[in-house]
Amino acid sequence: MDEPRASELSILYRDDALLIVNKPAGIVVHRGWANDRVTLLDVARDTVGSWVYPAHRLDRQTSGALIFGLSSEVARRLERELAQARVHKRYLALVRGMTPDSCFIDHPLAKEKGKEKLPSQTEVRRLSFFEVANDETGITRRYSWVEARPLTGRPHQIRRHLKHISHPIVGDVRYGKAEHNHLFRRRFGLERMVLHSAHVALSHPLDGRALEVDAPLPPELVGLLKSLGAPAPGSSDGDAGEPARALATDERARQHGRPEPAP
Repeated sequence: MDEPRASELSILYRDDALLIVNKPAGIVVHRGWANDRVTLLDVARDTVGSWVYPAHRLDRQTSGALIFGLSSEVARRLERELAQARVHKRYLALVRGMTPDSCFIDHPLAKEKGKEKLPSQTEVRRLSFFEVANDETGITRRYSWVEARPLTGRPHQIRRHLKHISHPIVGDVRYGKAEHNHLFRRRFGLERMVLHSAHVALSHPLDGRALEVDAPLPPELVGLLKSLGAPAPGSSDGDAGEPARALATDERARQHGRPEPAP
């Protein structure tokens, strides 16, 4: 993916204290262990013409709402709010298999291997599902479009929790399944993980007023969902008990006479 320029960065909210942007996939928030030429911090700084301070992180291949403080003090306040679970976030993801209508994942996670495992909880709700045929094997599998709400903030929490319940995210190289990642890359040209930070809700760090910000899906995910037959990309208004069905079956599978599974 091309590195975003300042003129291309989508600003979702800005005032004298806060900046919330719609992070593209494929760029790191800051250098850290990476040695990228351009980071989102660089692009955001160039966009607003001043120093910015990330209050939290999104993985390189995750897109969506990311909060910056425009001073180090504001960023520290936001970090405290995040640590105390007072900032509420909603993510959207495409995962392998048919998830339950809804589930509560309570599975402790360690910050890194060998460290103490800490309480970690995520709420997951299925919004719809799709059937996709493998153009090489003819096998049709189901994939779920889900909403995930992390109640704690552990590293890679949503990715690890979805793997824990055997529904890894499509495109997740570290925690996902190569078979499904390769299928979506080949069939749909997908070059990223399908995880998007769609909504953040917080109290303003200076005056305490409530803020809610939505981050629209990026074009590549809108296009993917359209290819799968989704009626309303990013919508959480549907009935998860009667999920929308979309069949994305490759014509070559039909030509080989392979039967499609019963719903």
